[in-house]
This record gives sequence, structure tokens and C-alpha cells, in this order.
Amino acid sequence: MAVDPRQVLAGFLTITMFVMLGNMIKRDHFDSPKTNHSEEPRENYDNVKFTEHTTVTHARASNGPWKEDGLDLKPCWTKPGLEEATQTDGFVTFSLTNGPEYHVSQIADAVVVARYLGATLVLPDIRGSKPGDKMNFGDIYDVERFVKSLHGVVRVAKNQPDEISSRNLAVVKVPNRVTQSHIAEHIEPIFSTKGNLRLATYFPSVNMRKTDQKGKIDSVACLAMFGTLELQPEVHEVVDSIIERLRTLSRKSDGRFIAVDLRVEMLEKKGCQGSSGTKSCYSPEEIALFLRKMGFDKDTTIYLTQSRWDSSLDTLKDFFPKTYTKEGIMPVDKKDKFLDSDTTEFEKVIDFYICSQSDVFVPAISGLFYANVAGKRIASGRTQILVPANVHGSASASDFISPMKKKTRGVLEIFNTSDFIARKKDLSFGINPIAGSSSQSAGRSKRQCTFTEW
Repeated sequence: MAVDPRQVLAGFLTITMFVMLGNMIKRDHFDSPKTNHSEEPRENYDNVKFTEHTTVTHARASNGPWKEDGLDLKPCWTKPGLEEATQTDGFVTFSLTNGPEYHVSQIADAVVVARYLGATLVLPDIRGSKPGDKMNFGDIYDVERFVKSLHGVVRVAKNQPDEISSRNLAVVKVPNRVTQSHIAEHIEPIFSTKGNLRLATYFPSVNMRKTDQKGKIDSVACLAMFGTLELQPEVHEVVDSIIERLRTLSRKSDGRFIAVDLRVEMLEKKGCQGSSGTKSCYSPEEIALFLRKMGFDKDTTIYLTQSRWDSSLDTLKDFFPKTYTKEGIMPVDKKDKFLDSDTTEFEKVIDFYICSQSDVFVPAISGLFYANVAGKRIASGRTQILVPANVHGSASASDFISPMKKKTRGVLEIFNTSDFIARKKDLSFGINPIAGSSSQSAGRSKRQCTFTEW
């Protein structure tokens, strides 16, 4: 059976993200939901099912199965002092690549390495997918917020010193979620010789299983991942204006809206049917039926990560007339810079933050975007994440909520104690082709959160 390495990568990164989030949770999350469903008469869609990540109770009466947001999670880090690390004169440089879903991991690894080495971290630039596509960190993110958040953790230089050039920079590949032992064995000797490093994070599947690392280095990584990146004011304003417009259009649902990660070009490249018969993505028509089965009515407002309208989206709009892309809802005076520019980095970051702040998030495509959006949502208490899953044959309305108990082997047990303990048990993957599901344990003292394959 052929396996897409990107799906494996996304699965592993999801596990590490949720294990880290486990340390932040202070109350019982992952309650199995009770949801009303509206029946859709078109029987040929009865093979669509969903699993839901949700931790919240029913919202006040409104059109659709909306939930209230939960509480923000308590930060999983305590700031260590610079005096705890031996300071050196060297510098660590790196670039942010591949979009915001990768940026958080790249930031975390660079901060961990720089702190361990006692080096100064140079503010990264941002590289796009095209050759020469380069932006300053401050074009997207808030520089002052980043520097302030790392004060006392690592020293940060806003500009690369003139004396540093490619000649005296040693390029070092760093595995995501780098460990102290790896730094000591593979990175520190090079740093001692060269004095300055340029990091390139890679994502080996073998490293993704090493999720039992604890202690100060994990706290530093957690801070870097969840507490450093914030949009710069102009980008923040664009995101806020789009969200405000979506909420204005959602008066009949108390200002609530759904964000769906659905990009036509990705569906065309990916091919949604795997060799084993499982699905790794869902078409606009399948998403439309899925949302109707969930109980969302025709007045529901939907935001798509697709930048411009495509005729393949017409079916979705037939079901939900209030369906919008960035082209249809972005302020006109912002389109030249954020939608019609030569780079797609602005579009990616706008999608990432809108999907992180919507009332409901639906990933039509498996991948790292979903994994890190889910992590950001859970950390902020926005835990209504509806994930389609494939069911063969006919299905009753109750089948559209499934604990997947028989199909899941990976379990993260979450205990309701005053300090909250999260621990890993037999961490492996189940068979849901795109995401995970939640299930209740038999005991009163704990809940189980199950993770299944992409």
C-alpha cells in the first residue's frame, strides 16, 4: 500500500502538537458531543460521516449545531533566565519557509538550539516557494512582540551582523523537536569550531515518535511555539476586517461562521482516494453534504481558503449561498498587496489565522495546515473542529458521531487532577483517513482522546 510521506509527517506532527497541548489543559477536554442532525434526502451521500474534536457544551439556541468556546489553556512554560545558560559570542540564523503551519516548528527548534548553545538568535527572513521569493520577518509578524516574548530566554538580533557571511556560516540540518542529546552530539561541536550556524529544520518520521522529552528544553520549545508569533498590525487588520465581515453576514447564527480548508488546486494535485480505499481529502460537494448532515442550514456563512472562486465550488454555494473566498470578502483597498501580489505568503497566513479564529473549522484536506490550526485552536479554547470521515454503506443519523473505539489504537489519557497530568500510552495510529476522534472512557476520573491516521 502506497503511503504519502506528507500524510505520515502530518500525522506525526499532530501527535507532538497534541502532546505539548496536553501539558496546557487544566480541565476536562474532549467530551463526546451530542449534536442534532438534519436529514438530507439525497441518499447517495449517506456514506459521509464525521468525527469531531470538541470540548464545549451546547450554545444558546441558534440555527445549527454551534458550540460555545471553551477557556484558554494555561501556558505550558515558565520562562527560564539567561543566567542559566552559558553565553557565547556566536549567532544562529535561519529562515521561515513553507507557510505559517511550518513556521511555529521552525521557530521552536531555532530557539531551543540557540538557548542551548548560548548563542544570539538572528531574526529570520521568510522564504516563499518561488526562487527569490523573500520577505522580511516584519512583513508578516510583529517584530517587537517576538523579541519581547523571548526576553530572558535567548538574545535576539534584529539584523544579521555585517561580519557574518555565508563563508563563516555552517549550515546544519536540525530534526524537528530537536533534543538536548542531538544538539550536544551533532550541533555543538560544529558551533564550537565555526562560531556561527545556519539552521535548516527537517521532519524525520523517526523523530516524531520521541514525544516523551520533558524538562526545561520542552518548556522553551512550548514558549517558542505558542507564545512568540503575532501578526504585524497591517496583516492583523486585514484578518480582523475579514472576520468582522463574516460575522456581520452571519446575523442569523449569532455572528458565527465556519472556515473550511478547501483549495481546488490541492484537491487536483492530491487525488482524494488512497490505494487502500480511504480518503485523504473531500470535494466541495462532499463537504456541502457533510455540513448539511451536521445540521447547518442554508443561512450558514462559510469561509474557504481557496483564494478565488472556481466553478467546482458552485455545488457548495448551492447548498450554502453565503460561501466566500478571499477575493469576494477582502477589503478592496487591500487586494493589491495581500491578494494580487507576486507571493502567496500573505494568503497563507490570512487563511491560517482565520481558520484559527472561526467558530467551526472543517479540514477538507489532510496535512500539516490542519494539524497546527487545530493546535492553535485548542490552545485558545476554540475546539469545535469537525472532521469528515468515510463510511461504507448506509448510515443512520447517529452514525455521524463516532467514538471510533474499535478502530483506534492510539490513546492519550487525560486525567482530571488539580495539576493535570497528560501521559502517552501505546501511541500509534488508527485508521480514520484524515483526522482524529474523541471518545469517553468508562471511568469517571478520566477521558480518552484518540488520534487516528490522516
